[in-house]
Amino acid sequence: MAFPVRTCALVGRFSDPRIAESVAALLPHLAARGVTVLVSEDAQVPSALASRVPEEQFGARADLVIAIGGDGTLLYAARLVARHGVPLLGVNRGRLGFLTDIMPQDMLASVDAALAGKLSADERPLLAVSLTWAGGRLAQALALNDVVMQKHDTGRTLDFETRINGQLVNAHGGDGIIVATGTGSTAYALSCGGPIVEPHLPALVIAPICPHTLSDRPIVVSSSSVIEVALVERADTRAHVICDGAMLGDFSAQDRLEVRTARERVTLLHPPGHDYYRLLRSKLHWGRGSFER
Repeated sequence: MAFPVRTCALVGRFSDPRIAESVAALLPHLAARGVTVLVSEDAQVPSALASRVPEEQFGARADLVIAIGGDGTLLYAARLVARHGVPLLGVNRGRLGFLTDIMPQDMLASVDAALAGKLSADERPLLAVSLTWAGGRLAQALALNDVVMQKHDTGRTLDFETRINGQLVNAHGGDGIIVATGTGSTAYALSCGGPIVEPHLPALVIAPICPHTLSDRPIVVSSSSVIEVALVERADTRAHVICDGAMLGDFSAQDRLEVRTARERVTLLHPPGHDYYRLLRSKLHWGRGSFER
């Protein structure tokens, strides 16, 4: 992170009253500290307090990005800055908030700490995703949480195979499959029976979605693995690939999906005293018995 912070980008759904409230407090606060603020071109904010630019320029122009909303907002912001090394600060105006861990009442103090370089930096690995269509056309993306291949617009299950480093792992029948980082292990993969993986452990989770056999269980593999997914040809097979909630493209039996750990990483900024296990207890409602302190 560049110091001093001269330019800060704000990401969020500004039409949401809760987010608009936080933005209204942030804009004069940052201006008073001599920080240039970037917002998206369609953001409804006073022109005197912020510059409107395409969001695609945030990574190249900002020293810090503040994501205001839920975890989905932070995942979107991560895609904007993943190739630029710009740190992210997440203000929680959503529901769960595994990634956006700054509460609204602590926002201004936390922003000041970020500007002064006093927050703890937490580097998280990303997934590099390649979807190659039959004609040779290629789509690529980065994901902080997970990559999902799942059925699309049909009630029929999918038949597909997974390979790790070129070796066949399993032939699956079900609704699809998830490849998740440790960061994403508490997201969709968790609801499919996957384990919680500490975010800095060099591991990936592969979790089948609604498998047709009870023996088809989630597995944990090395983060150095190259994971390939291919559909088995069958009538009326339609699937698609989603990266951190954003559509990458349609997926058919002639196409190939490859997922590996990316060279790029994303840096999250946490308040002093950040405790991952306390976060788990809070968000997953662990320890609600009499022993809880």
